[in-house]
Amino acid sequence: MNIGLSIVATIYLTGCYLEEFTERALAAAEQAGFAPEDVEVVFVNDGSPDNALQDALAVRKRHPQVRVIDLSRNFGHHKAMMTGLRESRGEYVFLLDSDLEESPEWLIEFKAHMTSHGYDAVYGVQDTRKGKWFERCSGELFYTIFNVFSAYKVTSNSVTARLMTRDFVDALIAHGESAPFLFGLASSTGFAQYPCTVQKKDSSPTSYIFIRDSC
Repeated sequence: MNIGLSIVATIYLTGCYLEEFTERALAAAEQAGFAPEDVEVVFVNDGSPDNALQDALAVRKRHPQVRVIDLSRNFGHHKAMMTGLRESRGEYVFLLDSDLEESPEWLIEFKAHMTSHGYDAVYGVQDTRKGKWFERCSGELFYTIFNVFSAYKVTSNSVTARLMTRDFVDALIAHGESAPFLFGLASSTGFAQYPCTVQKKDSSPTSYIFIRDSC
């Protein structure tokens, strides 16, 4: 059964953020025009080595909108995100990281852009990549090399956060990639997409290895 909005986030060393994430995400969804009963939050535990799964299950007890998908091991950020997209049921899907460096409140602005202009996807782009010099330089190098060798260009400093229509999500997961790079797949999927300038916060150390999980 489809619902109005799925909020999808992966879990890896982010258990301590999940309660605040859920409360803020559900509040943002209501401000964006979605009724509480028409929203789900889908957490995908990507083999987190800490107590993140137990934290997610505790949040689910307090918030009936929460669903928890537990992967058998760590598959990497992009595979975990694709799992969440496949499990989502919303006519709109808001994908973002669960560490609160990406604000759940971005949903409100993304939805306004989508409604006003008929976009199928609105995604966040940083003016300046956050982090120390190595993270900034390696990130820029990654996107430069990727765009040189790819027929589909990816916007530099893109972040995970993006709001997508059901048609866009269905087309995205139809690629069936065994080793997906989500941002590249999103670019190659087509549809009307809009980059929205955002500013990430520094709330946690990087938990994914850059080479495998650039974001």
